[in-house]
Amino acid sequence: MSFQALKDEISACRICADRFAATATGHEPRPVFWVEASARLLIAGQAPGMRVHRTGRPFTDASGARLRAWMGVDEAVFYDRDRIAILPMAFCFPGYDTGGADLPPPPVCARTWHARLMAMLPTIRLTLLVGGYAQKWHLGGRQSVTETVRNWRDLAPDILPLPHPSWRNGAWLRRNPWFEADLLPVLRRRVEEVLAT
Repeated sequence: MSFQALKDEISACRICADRFAATATGHEPRPVFWVEASARLLIAGQAPGMRVHRTGRPFTDASGARLRAWMGVDEAVFYDRDRIAILPMAFCFPGYDTGGADLPPPPVCARTWHARLMAMLPTIRLTLLVGGYAQKWHLGGRQSVTETVRNWRDLAPDILPLPHPSWRNGAWLRRNPWFEADLLPVLRRRVEEVLAT
């Protein structure tokens, strides 16, 4: 199968249609991913939020602004598909529960698509694992996000784990000042190196 045929198949995916229809939002599937075979940097995230579901463009929210600041890139660089691939663990917005909280990414999405997509990305030189779902899928194991991110040196320079850049993680960032002091300078240097070549 060609890369374009795989992307077309993913864009047409409806395996979670019944699941999404049963959520508080009752929405239709809309796979959102950002990828070309030439990408050198992979951002493995969690799942699109409602704003991304509406726009069809990943990280078009406050989380995206924070992630771009962490990486030291502007929107033009961030959305350059030829250099940066964005593959969340679920390509569609999972919906909200009855309390208004985001539902977790359905595991069936990663099981169905990720290995096939990753096999078609031969030039990835840096993978950013954003949040616990991406870290567990790519690394296995049962470490917490804090443990995984704290041990980032064990994975560098080709993999860097990050907490989710959500505003909800402000308290985490305050409790873990080493993240901004130690990891972010390395992240920015690696992003610059990988994208420059």
